[in-house]
Amino acid sequence: MSAAKLSGPPYPPQTAAIGGQPTVGVDVPITSVFLFLFLCGAVGNMTIFQLNRRRGHKFLFSGMLFGFCMARIVTMIMRIVWACYPEDVRIGIAAMIFVSAGVLILFLVNLVFAQRILRAAHPHFGWKKTLTIIFDILYVGILAMLAMVITATVQSFYTLNRNTHRIDRDLQMTASTYLLMIAFLPIPMVILGILVPRKTRLEKFGTGRWRTKIAILLTTSVLLCLGAAFRSGTTYKNPRTRDDPAWYDAKWCFYFFNFTLEIIVVYLYIILRVDLRFHVPNGSKGPGDYVPENRPHKEVESMQESRRSSGVSRVMSEEEVFDDETPVDTRAEKDVEGQMGSAQ
Repeated sequence: MSAAKLSGPPYPPQTAAIGGQPTVGVDVPITSVFLFLFLCGAVGNMTIFQLNRRRGHKFLFSGMLFGFCMARIVTMIMRIVWACYPEDVRIGIAAMIFVSAGVLILFLVNLVFAQRILRAAHPHFGWKKTLTIIFDILYVGILAMLAMVITATVQSFYTLNRNTHRIDRDLQMTASTYLLMIAFLPIPMVILGILVPRKTRLEKFGTGRWRTKIAILLTTSVLLCLGAAFRSGTTYKNPRTRDDPAWYDAKWCFYFFNFTLEIIVVYLYIILRVDLRFHVPNGSKGPGDYVPENRPHKEVESMQESRRSSGVSRVMSEEEVFDDETPVDTRAEKDVEGQMGSAQ
């Protein structure tokens, strides 16, 4: 302790951390593999983004996923540098911050996808102003938690005061709990969107089967929730000294519950083309806006009005819930859906 005081801040960590101190022999080869995988993910997402942009297909989430992959590339580089310069505490701080910050983009993407699923299944509820405000608060909260994590992490390296360390740990536990909630939230949203009876027809968006959209969102949400639950659970555990790490501080836990789960999600997004499946028309601001522009507006209004006037709630059939093909009421609707297929 006295030696640390003489050297001045930032002070080296006194407690064990997940993944421990990176080493050249172990961490550099593993990190290099992830560096290559995230590089390929960045190229794939940027390629999709540019191809879509050239044909007027606006899907900003491909750009966000590119940004996530770039952030993870920086994370891998910082960890490699930290392994080469283990005594440089500032590099270690930067590496830890990048580990915590990157995954927030995936949480945000999945939350928006879940919001689109809810609005498509229950447009007159999903588009309510109150619900929209709640989601806006959740999005702002993600940024607030990011600032909280960065502040607590940096501050913990610049003081030896135990009370300050306790406060920093409380901030980290609060942030990890909130982010766990954000990672988990799309799961009940999708399930409730399916099970709750609805009064209007399903407003389909994008391409592909409805069941595939649901499967993609649930799968990626479970993976992200698993990683968030591990990080949150370990944050709540009492800190242990660097000489006595717990099992969850092992390197395999660090690489599996962080980067392995994330890279699976990124490649699922690319391979399953979420840029096509979760795309909605530009300027969607209310019920009916997910319906393609080539569908007659009056026809949509008449269908919705007739169902609202009936006052009968019904549970979606298996075809409506899981399939891309749904029963239609009129020949005009069949013609319009045929135009949708040709346009896609």
